[in-house]
Amino acid sequence: MGTGVMIGAGIFALTGQVAELSGSLFPLAFLIGAIISGFSAYTYIKVSNKYPSAGGIAMILKKSYGPTTVTGAAALMMAFSMIINESLVARTFGTYTLQLFDIGGDSVLVSILAIGLIIFAFVVNIAGNKIIGAISTITAILKIGGILIFSLTILWVSGFTFEFTQSAPSSESSNTGFIAGIALAILAFKGFTTITNSGGEIVEPKKNVGRAIVFSLAICLLVYMTVALAVGSTLTINEIATAKDYALAEAARPAFGEYGVWFTVAVAIIATASGLLASIFAVSRMLAMLTEMNLIPHRHFGMPGDIQKHTLVFTVIAAGLLAAFFDLSRIASLGAIFYLVMDIIIHWGVYRYLREDVNAKASILLGAIILDLIVLGAFLSMKAASDPMIIAISFMGIIGFFAFEKYYLSKRRTDDKAENGKEKHSH
Repeated sequence: MGTGVMIGAGIFALTGQVAELSGSLFPLAFLIGAIISGFSAYTYIKVSNKYPSAGGIAMILKKSYGPTTVTGAAALMMAFSMIINESLVARTFGTYTLQLFDIGGDSVLVSILAIGLIIFAFVVNIAGNKIIGAISTITAILKIGGILIFSLTILWVSGFTFEFTQSAPSSESSNTGFIAGIALAILAFKGFTTITNSGGEIVEPKKNVGRAIVFSLAICLLVYMTVALAVGSTLTINEIATAKDYALAEAARPAFGEYGVWFTVAVAIIATASGLLASIFAVSRMLAMLTEMNLIPHRHFGMPGDIQKHTLVFTVIAAGLLAAFFDLSRIASLGAIFYLVMDIIIHWGVYRYLREDVNAKASILLGAIILDLIVLGAFLSMKAASDPMIIAISFMGIIGFFAFEKYYLSKRRTDDKAENGKEKHSH
C-alpha cells in the first residue's frame, strides 16, 4: 500500500515541480530525497520493530510524548499531509486525463474530474478493504510496469543520453532551489509511513515491516530515477517547467506522438486512481485510531456505521475541498511543510524518549532531524519569495492544530475529573 501511495502521487504530480525548482540536476534531487527518506525510515522501523501495531505514527508519537498536545497536533499534521496528498493525486488525475482532449491544466474540468475521482474512491472504500487490497495488488503491477516501459522506451529512443547541461534559469539552478526541490522529492517518498499503520496485520511484523519499507523505497527510487532520466532526455528544463503538471505526458510526445501521450495518460489514470484508494483508506483508519486514543473528538452527525466510516466521510470532504480550490503547486507545498515538521517532531521524540528502549543510534536520529531542517529551511526560503501566502497558510494550520489539541485535551481532562467526582459522590 505504501508503494501504491508513493507512485500514485509522486512520479506524475511532482516530477515537473521538482525539475522546476532543482534545475537540470533534478534526478539527483530524487536520489537525495530517497536518502533522506531512508534516514527517516530508520526511526519508524526501529519503533515498529519494538512495538508492532496498527497504530503506526500515532503509536510512535504516543510512546514518545504520551497523550499530550504534541502527540495530537503532530498526528493531525500527518493526517492532513496525507489528505493533501489525496487532493494532489486527484488533481493530477484530472490534469493528465484532459491531455487526451488537449485541454490545459487551468481548466475548471480539472477540479470536476478530481472531485469525481475522490467520490469514486469513497464508494470503493465503503465496499470494504478486501476490494482495496485486491485492486492495489493488481494496479501496482500495472503502473510500475507501465512507468518502466514508458521510461526505458524513451531512453532507448534517445540513445540512453541525458543532458545535464541543459540551460535553466538561475533561480532553478541555485543551491537553495535545488534543496527546495528535494523537499518535494521527499514528499514523493513519504508513502512509506502508511506501512507502519499495518503492523498489526503483517505476518511477523518485527521482521517484515522494516523489509516492506525498505523494499518500497527501493522500488520507488528505481522508478523515479528512470522516469527523471527519461523526461530529462527528451525535454529541456524550460519545457518541463511549462508542462510541470503533466510533464510525463509531454515527454512522451516527441518520441511517440499522440500514441505515447495516450499510453502515459492511461498509466497515470491507473496510478492516481489506485493511489487515492489506498491513501483514503489509510487516512480514515488513522483518524479512527486517533479518535479511539482520545486525541481527537468524534461526531457522527447521524451517520450510520462505525467510526472509520465516519472518518472516511470527513477525509473525502477535506480532500475534495482542497482539490477544488488549490492548484498542484500549492497543494504540494502545503503537504511538504506539514510532513517535514511532523517528521522532525517524530525524530526528536524518539531521540529524546525512546532511543535506548528501541535501540536506535542517536547519530542517525539527529542526522535525520538536521537533514529535515536543512530541506525545510531552503523550501521556506524559496516560497517566501515566490508564494508567501502558502507559508502563512501552513503556519496558521500548524498553530491551529496545536491550539485545537490543547483546548480539546484540557477540556477532556476537566470533564473526566468532573465525571470521577460525581462517581465518588454517588458512592
